[in-house]
Amino acid sequence: MATGPRPRSRSALRFAVYALAAASLSIAATAEASALAPETSARTVPAAMSTTGTKVLAESGVYSSDLDGWIRQALDIMAAQGIPGSYDAIHRNIMRESGGDPGAINLYDTNAANGTPSKGLLQVIDPTFQAYHVAGTSWDIYDPVANITAACNYAAARYGSMDNVNSAY
Repeated sequence: MATGPRPRSRSALRFAVYALAAASLSIAATAEASALAPETSARTVPAAMSTTGTKVLAESGVYSSDLDGWIRQALDIMAAQGIPGSYDAIHRNIMRESGGDPGAINLYDTNAANGTPSKGLLQVIDPTFQAYHVAGTSWDIYDPVANITAACNYAAARYGSMDNVNSAY
């Protein structure tokens, strides 16, 4: 219990109670986060950041906030969902489709002419993204992990796996 001078007014007392409650919540959240973190980790990459700057921690570890980390996180989600695909196939298709730019948008192809431009790392159109969205990922088509998992889910349904995609799909 904290010691010190007692608040002199109701508003000061209310503020003190709110501050104590906030401190308790912060301590509880920190303890919960510590309990969720693995005790030992073979990975030493920095905490991942999504494109919106939010830290991302998945069950299998922490991912880097670059193409490698996005692919690895997507692969872990895909494995949990039973969606096939390999690192090499995803990387190859990303480099062909967007050059690794999660904000890429194609305003010049047939899809764009029809009002649904291809977007993100794997150049997915909105209806395909919505139909093949993977639970637990962002609904933002430009989110790298959500874009990869939705595209791989589509490729699995259409071609058996992203491993079987060697050109625009």
